[in-house]
Amino acid sequence: MKPERLIYLPLGGAGEVGMNAYVYGYGPKGKERLILVDLGVTFPDMDGSPGVDLILPDIAWLEERRDRLDAIFVTHAHEDHVTALGQLWSRLKAPVYARNFTARIAKKKMQEGGQSFDSVQTAKPRDPIEAGPFTVQFLPISHSLPEASAMLIETPAGRILHTGDFKIDLSPGVGEPFDEKLYREIGDLGIKALVCDSTNIFNTHQGRSESTLAEPLQRLFAEAPGLMVATTFASNVARLRTMAQAARDAGRSVCLMGRAMHNMVRTATEAGLLHDFPTTVTPEEAGDMPRENLLIISTGSQGERRAASAQLARGTYMGIDLKEGDTFLFSSMTIPGNERSVLRVVNDLSERGVEVLDNSGGLYHVSGHANRPDLERMHDLVRPAMIIPMHGEHRHLRKHAKLAAARGFASAIAPNGTMLDLTGDTPVVAEYVETGRLYLDGTAVYGALDGVVRERIKLALNGHVMVTLLLDEDDRPMGDAWADCQGLAPQGRSRRALDEVLEDELADVIERFDRKVLGNDDKLTEAIRRAVRTCCLDEIGKKPEVTVVVSRLAE
Repeated sequence: MKPERLIYLPLGGAGEVGMNAYVYGYGPKGKERLILVDLGVTFPDMDGSPGVDLILPDIAWLEERRDRLDAIFVTHAHEDHVTALGQLWSRLKAPVYARNFTARIAKKKMQEGGQSFDSVQTAKPRDPIEAGPFTVQFLPISHSLPEASAMLIETPAGRILHTGDFKIDLSPGVGEPFDEKLYREIGDLGIKALVCDSTNIFNTHQGRSESTLAEPLQRLFAEAPGLMVATTFASNVARLRTMAQAARDAGRSVCLMGRAMHNMVRTATEAGLLHDFPTTVTPEEAGDMPRENLLIISTGSQGERRAASAQLARGTYMGIDLKEGDTFLFSSMTIPGNERSVLRVVNDLSERGVEVLDNSGGLYHVSGHANRPDLERMHDLVRPAMIIPMHGEHRHLRKHAKLAAARGFASAIAPNGTMLDLTGDTPVVAEYVETGRLYLDGTAVYGALDGVVRERIKLALNGHVMVTLLLDEDDRPMGDAWADCQGLAPQGRSRRALDEVLEDELADVIERFDRKVLGNDDKLTEAIRRAVRTCCLDEIGKKPEVTVVVSRLAE
């Protein structure tokens, strides 16, 4: 009989920030029973994935073994940990466990994805959940939204503590404060592996509490002369509460803008977590109020074009327009890769004369992730045999692993697709698994290697020409071919319309084709494609994508 082993396999979230999906397994090699912790998304950008709505982890490896998947556990309700359930759960069909607030969000995501959410089960903190050879407990931990949890995973080979996203915050406003006594007691049990958040490993100063923001926000809202708009992640319920209460104390009414804002506040209120959230006004009511008496909290902290912040920056939105003397606050950090989108919104606001504030002075935002001193504190409380960094780009994982090793802990860097064997005293790379990305594009989900996005980028970079040619029963052209150009300069070197130049060139080229070419669709299409690209290169210096439509009359 093969010896049993304990494995860890990230399919997303290790080597990047977002798209979290972590597999744990125990059993004989190749026959392990499995659980999955988190199933989240990351967000596209126009450079690398134009037109895509969301990016999901490629779970093909897990899907092939779904008969061995005993459960899915969701640590908290951020998009990068829960949202992919809406598109991918039907490929796995395992029970989903989450705490009350997170379970409500998970059900909404699955409902939006057209899936039944009957599999979502609400878990209570510290209640053991049996899943194959695993016993799992949700441990309350402080983050930037309610009911975030670390996962205590007990296995026959030892205990694993999977932190999820966390910070050490003794007064987070919403959600449980960090409980040092609890995590010291967990460490006393004996922890084989601490699989740990690495996002803020490069921040060397002590992390700050959410409670430190109340005073500077209240002062800002009181002193700002005109309309005040603030944006943050909709899922940062603690920040929404802090800003809303600061606005109330400054004499401003609060208006929420953006579907995600309304959904999060409604869900948190229904879960009994926002009982003291100030009463809000509708956009219609806001339009009739003095501007200096209003705070709008809007979606779009990452510059998303369709979010409320971007639409306010571009013009009137829901009856509200921004003007000279108003103030706009980004109470958030910009996720790497979103800088250009955020800057676009900032410039649009600047053109309207709006004063834009961000977190460069450190007054209006605190991170939901542990800085290096807080990570070291977690190491010391838990005292694991080994530390496995997760949730971070490769540089974050590497820095965290070096820190762990310098402090006397065994460690390993395991980017997506790297399976670690945790059975022994040190983590060992067991094998590498093919991982990748899936794209949610409208209602369709397809793989990164399917070529759809690659073709879309080529069209965007090169433009497109469609050529149509009609042939009679004897394979003779019935008139000239015609060309339709898209995304190309209308004129080139000749100063003539590009489509006319192409049609003249095609008339000459097609006239020289013999019957073998004219009678074979493949040869004819390829010859026309080459002629169009050569002509365009000479005329405008571009080689466009070319579609050739050949129609033949039936005999």
